[in-house]
Amino acid sequence: MRLVVQRASEASVSVDGEVVGHLASLGLLILVGVTHTDTPDDAAKLAAKVWKLRILADEKSASDVDAPILVVSQFTLYADTRKGRRPSWSAAAPRPVSEPLVEAFVTALRELGATVETGRFGADMAVHLVNDGPVTLVLDSD
Repeated sequence: MRLVVQRASEASVSVDGEVVGHLASLGLLILVGVTHTDTPDDAAKLAAKVWKLRILADEKSASDVDAPILVVSQFTLYADTRKGRRPSWSAAAPRPVSEPLVEAFVTALRELGATVETGRFGADMAVHLVNDGPVTLVLDSD
């Protein structure tokens, strides 16, 4: 599982012009990609790590200040661009594998106490972000 975690002063995700998820205040926008070997345990471990990461102001974590989180699935995080000009998506898990794991990640965050909104899995989404800092981190389950 691969996460791109961005500290955001504002963020939203829209599908067909309709906002389906947003951050109401300073929080985290998390892009989530899933590969074939990921498990629900990976999702839970990464959720716990993100919830406690001290990347907000004054070295606070999202759990310290109850910062909202916006989660957006993004299979392109597993693009392989080493050969040619056309990315390969073979490392990205197919929908029957990845969708439940993205949901497991969201559920784990909520069980930890996070306020979580999401994009719409598999939809063509427009993501709006004002990256605060800027702070952007990449986390992998392996």
